[in-house]
Amino acid sequence: MDGDAPPDKRKISMRTVIVGAGLIGRAWAISFARAGHTVRMWDTDVSAAGAALGFISEVLPELAEHDLLSGQEPKAVLDRIRIVGDLEPALADADHIQENTPERVEVKREVYARLDASASPGAIIASSTSALLPSQFTREIPGRHRCLVCHPINPPYLIPAVEICPSPWTSPEVVTRAADFMRSCGQAPLVMKQELDGFIMNRLQGALLEEAFRLVADGVASPEDVDVGLRDGLALRWSFMGPFETIDLNAPAGVRDYAERYQGIYERIHPSTQRRVDWVGPVMDVIEADRNSRLPRQDLAERQRWRDLRLMELVAHKKLSEVLANENLTEVSADKNLTEVLADKTHVEAGK
Repeated sequence: MDGDAPPDKRKISMRTVIVGAGLIGRAWAISFARAGHTVRMWDTDVSAAGAALGFISEVLPELAEHDLLSGQEPKAVLDRIRIVGDLEPALADADHIQENTPERVEVKREVYARLDASASPGAIIASSTSALLPSQFTREIPGRHRCLVCHPINPPYLIPAVEICPSPWTSPEVVTRAADFMRSCGQAPLVMKQELDGFIMNRLQGALLEEAFRLVADGVASPEDVDVGLRDGLALRWSFMGPFETIDLNAPAGVRDYAERYQGIYERIHPSTQRRVDWVGPVMDVIEADRNSRLPRQDLAERQRWRDLRLMELVAHKKLSEVLANENLTEVSADKNLTEVLADKTHVEAGK
């Protein structure tokens, strides 16, 4: 199911609870509600939940404008989201609980004990943590078999990838159900076979950032040069292909051919990549000065909004391109969106 696809009337709507209504919680609420699931959102700070609902009400029309609600009215999606003042009653009949509390293990342990004590027996309890392994805060939980991590790249309503990371005691059936639920919300699960510090995406991003800081610290390149290398280079391919597909297509006989041809280059480079640079050391003065010259700090919020709008445009383009390729549609007006293309196709087929 596509991330912006309307809810399938044959599919049962799941009852979800968002615990923590900050940046990640409010983004999950959009993903869940857009897929047709009911959302109850709770936060220790009632005003935070209200602010989250206000943010959601502003974002939904923008998603609709970019055809990322697939014809659904923003109000229909918003109506599936409700703020609750009492957590325990909301947990009693929940199917999926998404926890988004601060990244402190003692906080997670306390929250998980509370969630496990009140949640319905069949509910999945998932954490959005990006920094803690699930075994660190679920070890003493009676229902620890149903606990795991579902870590998104924010915002998940635009970026589908989500890491499913089990603890050593998470039930395989729970892992499967969690991945299926995420697919029902239009996410693209990366199902890990075991827990590992940093999961998958932070380890990949971390390797890239380590090299970026090192290149600047060593005077090899400016911060902007590094950004250009990604923005106008590697990231163009990476926006629709992963590293293994990239190298599979970059050698005449495929991935093994690439490894045999080019492994020596990376083997030679590897020893020089084992030295860390302190990110907040002298190199930060260089990077911060470069960024300040290009983006005054008072304009950060405006640029963040620009980023999100560009992401919406990119996601909409990718979805339309995929549909055109899958449906063998070649002649489409440039001003038509995904919903209109599919409607035209249905109309044509009905007339046959």
